[in-house]
Amino acid sequence: MKPQSLCGDDCVEEVIRVYSNMVYRLAFARTGTTYDADELFQEVFLRYIKKQPVFENEDHRKAWFIKVTVNCSKKLWGSAWKKKTVPLAESLPFETKEDIDLYDELQQLPPKYREVIHLFYYEDLSTEEIAQVLNRKHYTVRTQLTRARALLKILLKEEYDV
Repeated sequence: MKPQSLCGDDCVEEVIRVYSNMVYRLAFARTGTTYDADELFQEVFLRYIKKQPVFENEDHRKAWFIKVTVNCSKKLWGSAWKKKTVPLAESLPFETKEDIDLYDELQQLPPKYREVIHLFYYEDLSTEEIAQVLNRKHYTVRTQLTRARALLKILLKEEYDV
């Protein structure tokens, strides 16, 4: 199969259209704020435009976007600026109470569990693909996914038993 490269402004716009929701959802899941998610979103697509990477196929392109989004979010959390800021309260645009409750419960999970849950359920990646993107061992991802589900089950049970 022929590698796919950047092919002009029309192609860039198409790639942004195809991957924008995925990148933004992952950025938001990793940061928890729309402001930081917006920053990451811009950074990821700016890198795409500047680097003009060549991909073997669309799965390779998707993995690249996920990996760059994860790496940019790690860089954001490690920055001196982020360590000295206080988050603002935000109202999030969820449609149902269940969506709001699920978001609140997911935010209580440790980041390593939150990201595997997001990649598995929202981005439809297999545990092997998640391991590759996050640079973890396959069995580590499976364990984290199992533990995340168990924690989420406990959190949701507590929420509805009250």
